[in-house]
Amino acid sequence: MASRTDFGPPNYRDMLPPIIEKNYGQWKYHERIKPGLLKHVAESGDELYTVRVGSSRLVSTDWIRDVCHIADRFCDGHLRFTSRHNLEFLVSDKDKVEPLIEHLAANGYVVGGTGHTITNPIHTQGWIHCHTPATDASGVVKAVMDELFEYFGEWKLPGYCRVALACCLNMCGAVHCSDVAILGIHRLPPQLHHDEIKVKCEIPNVVASCPTGAIRPDPKNKTVKVNEERCMYCGNCYTMCPGMPLADPEGDGISIWVGGKISSARTPPRFSRLVIPFLPNNPPRWPEVTDAVKNIIETWAKHAHKHERMGEWIDRIGWERFFDLTGIPFTIQLIDDFTLATETFRSTPTFKW
Repeated sequence: MASRTDFGPPNYRDMLPPIIEKNYGQWKYHERIKPGLLKHVAESGDELYTVRVGSSRLVSTDWIRDVCHIADRFCDGHLRFTSRHNLEFLVSDKDKVEPLIEHLAANGYVVGGTGHTITNPIHTQGWIHCHTPATDASGVVKAVMDELFEYFGEWKLPGYCRVALACCLNMCGAVHCSDVAILGIHRLPPQLHHDEIKVKCEIPNVVASCPTGAIRPDPKNKTVKVNEERCMYCGNCYTMCPGMPLADPEGDGISIWVGGKISSARTPPRFSRLVIPFLPNNPPRWPEVTDAVKNIIETWAKHAHKHERMGEWIDRIGWERFFDLTGIPFTIQLIDDFTLATETFRSTPTFKW
């Protein structure tokens, strides 16, 4: 009996544009023509143009139908989404590139996000449906990008700038390795609703869920105890036990981290580091957060050398100069007291107030 191997998602090769299928793995180089437009050249001499459009993470079926209609008209029915929620139209006919860009502009689609720009921020779910968020995700990203919109569609920055947001320190939004990271933080340990814990939670699983060993069983009362000094406010316990909610309107807020990157160009990949330990949640526009992020990015843009990423600029001028130029106060929360920390400046979110 023949074994079945193709039982996962649809095979991507069945959906490749003909020009990509023909030149698969044989691309020679690419050029940045202008913000939002890339030109890829294959060994065969074939050319493929990519037009990048900013999109939101949550979209409607009407929006999907519209972009599919555009792809049918200009791209022979082919498009793709990037890991940062950008939409890319793949055009094999050079004569269709400018008409496509004009059509997108006329219909409210924003072209940009390539080269020395701010591309779409990658982010988590936030208040949409996550059960442990310390802040919203889509709302904060929308407010921040409204302030930084000019840097998406124009080459005004010295280098790449990747912005990311995670609504809690479980960091499923890649904030640990972005030029500017927006991280929701809890500042209070979980509440203990003992009556609920006794009937809804499996104590061994709750104890095992804590990465710092802050939760211990309380056999006498058939519940648990929390060592607040060891708690890192991650919310793993609430995932296992609905009787241990972590959210708090006063204690929850946002921290800002800078200097991370995934690329190995010029310097190795690096983690982001904390520069602002707490900003309040002020929906719907989060003015404190948008002002802080814009200040950091524009200070970097003013003082960095060409091609210099945020972390590389900070390495060159030093952290003391960074805080001086940005006007951000250096507080005690920025000193890393985590047991396994190898440097004095904070790279972990396990800090106390």
